[in-house]
Amino acid sequence: MSTPHVLLGLLATGAMHGYELKRAHDERLPQARPLAFGQVYATLGRLLRDGLVAATGQERLAGPDRTAYSLTEEGRATLDRWLGSVESPMPYVNSALFAKVVVALLVADVERARAYLIAQRRTHTDRLRELTALKTAPSVSVDEVVAADYAIAHIDADLRWLRTTLERVADWHREVRP
Repeated sequence: MSTPHVLLGLLATGAMHGYELKRAHDERLPQARPLAFGQVYATLGRLLRDGLVAATGQERLAGPDRTAYSLTEEGRATLDRWLGSVESPMPYVNSALFAKVVVALLVADVERARAYLIAQRRTHTDRLRELTALKTAPSVSVDEVVAADYAIAHIDADLRWLRTTLERVADWHREVRP
């Protein structure tokens, strides 16, 4: 995920201070890892330095001063370029699940590797049920449905891969131990 571009997109809806940006990020991308406040403010500092956002005022409520930021014309152009570019599929498999399965097959006996794959499949299936229930909950937002659909598609792909891997392990076990 490109945090700077997401923050630019959020600022395209209107000026916000760091706390509001963090809250908006976490609400609008509900299945994404929540942003840390430090990450928000560090990113805002870089966007300000690069002329993509401008400080538009300060307010003090009960705590420290809060600086509001808004998108500059250069920031809007950067956001438009980012939104207009197509994302390439990931060139490498970068998944803890994939790495763990490969290592389990490398160092564990076949039955232990199968047990891991089955347990992982159960965990994925449970999460799939949770996400499906979330989509049908009362007063669910379109952001939550879109995020759940995205997560469901990825979990479904993982489940298909786990099933294929279990079949391969079973075939391999039959070939090695007739």
